Amino acid sequence: MSAEPISSENVISLRGVGVRFYRRSGLFRQSLFTALHDISFDLQMGESLGIIGRNGSGKSTLIRVLAGIIEPDSGVCINHGYSTALLSMGIGFDKMLSGRHNAILNGLLLGFRKRDVVNRMSDIIAFAELDDFIDHPLYTYSSGMRARLGFSVALKLDPDILLVDEALGVGDAQFKAKSSEVMQQKIQSNRTAVLVSHSTDVIRKLCQRTVWIDHGELCGMGPTDEVLSKYHRFLKIEPS
Repeated sequence: MSAEPISSENVISLRGVGVRFYRRSGLFRQSLFTALHDISFDLQMGESLGIIGRNGSGKSTLIRVLAGIIEPDSGVCINHGYSTALLSMGIGFDKMLSGRHNAILNGLLLGFRKRDVVNRMSDIIAFAELDDFIDHPLYTYSSGMRARLGFSVALKLDPDILLVDEALGVGDAQFKAKSSEVMQQKIQSNRTAVLVSHSTDVIRKLCQRTVWIDHGELCGMGPTDEVLSKYHRFLKIEPS
């Protein structure tokens, strides 16, 4: 599938991106695994892009390439000068530090100054609904509390591109509704967002365009309704 030409409206461009990992295949053996193969597309300013696929298809690897955490083994990922924040369970957290110190550390990793993070700390705590827990070590947090903290830091520091890996599916029903509403508001205000989710309902609700990958290859890309229709037909034929 050919990619669109790079234009001034693109914030990230992928061209022929491939990623390979070594994984253990025996007690003393390793094999080379292709996580992504020849992925090309552009993320455009102000759009909400969904990424779908079955377990192990390469979704999380792809969003980490977009975040600049993983460098491709082949092809290029070009960030046209925009800040990114990846919201994913277990990314950028130290379980021995408090929620407050983790928020500051995350902000520094995103390229913000410490005083800017501290100045926004009350908003971060309020949105995450952590109250007194903010000064407790992270190992005392539930997975939902960690997700709320990560989402709140990324949201309140307001990067150019918000990358969300399944985190909207974590937490209680009230927080899911609140985070979904905030994402909708960001999308409507022309903020750029990428969402990885197993929930096609979330993708349909929040994303204008969707990328579908399977076994590390690009299987579909285009308007969300069209791609989801093809994906659902595929799931009825292929074993999950």
